[in-house]
Amino acid sequence: MGAMAHDFIATLLLSVFSFVLILGVFLVFFIIHLRRRHKSAILPTAELKSGQYPSPSLNFRHSSLKRPNCWLAIKNRNLLAVQHALSLHNPKPCSWAEGLSGNGEQKIFVSPPVSGWILVIGSALPEPGDDVDACFRFLIELSRKLGNVQFFSANTILNHHAWAQLEAGHVLRAYAWTDRTLWNQGKITQAETDLVMKCYDYLEIPDLPLFGSPDPNATNADKVHLLAARWSIDPDEIDERFIEQEWGIVGEPSRHF
Repeated sequence: MGAMAHDFIATLLLSVFSFVLILGVFLVFFIIHLRRRHKSAILPTAELKSGQYPSPSLNFRHSSLKRPNCWLAIKNRNLLAVQHALSLHNPKPCSWAEGLSGNGEQKIFVSPPVSGWILVIGSALPEPGDDVDACFRFLIELSRKLGNVQFFSANTILNHHAWAQLEAGHVLRAYAWTDRTLWNQGKITQAETDLVMKCYDYLEIPDLPLFGSPDPNATNADKVHLLAARWSIDPDEIDERFIEQEWGIVGEPSRHF
């Protein structure tokens, strides 16, 4: 009985020791976790007081800097020249995060140059579906001022889409679809052919897709950003570090928008 009692006491003590050890490790990790959370909550305030602004986190970019539905790509490195050509009112410096977050629905964001291209983004840009003639005139006028101007639009809910490429006030290629062809001008580019993008003539009624087959209009809308990458630059492909460091301009559109 003495030996059995001794073994029982030893086992009990070992169990208690193991429990205390596990509890201690858990408490250490819990304290470290709390200190990290406290530090991350305090750091931005301290940086702002010292005049330094924290860079946007990766999670912030993915949740806020989503692909625009409509944008321009302009072959230019002069931010002020693009601003003046757009006749923006009340222009102010603006970070990418603010410009692409969707705040201020009627404002226009002009990005800093990216690989020789400046992006112009904002819901106030003219859409072919609203007034294709107004969109045409706007792009012609802008191209006369700035040269190589490209326009992209994609509504993946309605499957409406458009793209245009202009040089010195002349349309090289343009196509716009909103349940019918609104604009089809110029020779189909090699990029459109490579991406198998379907373009209909005026008054052409597309055949209904076969069961299980993709809708060409939905496919077109999904591929607009790929076409942008072939012609100029895809907003989705801009380097994260560039977005965190560079600033553009935000302003109110002029009346002729």
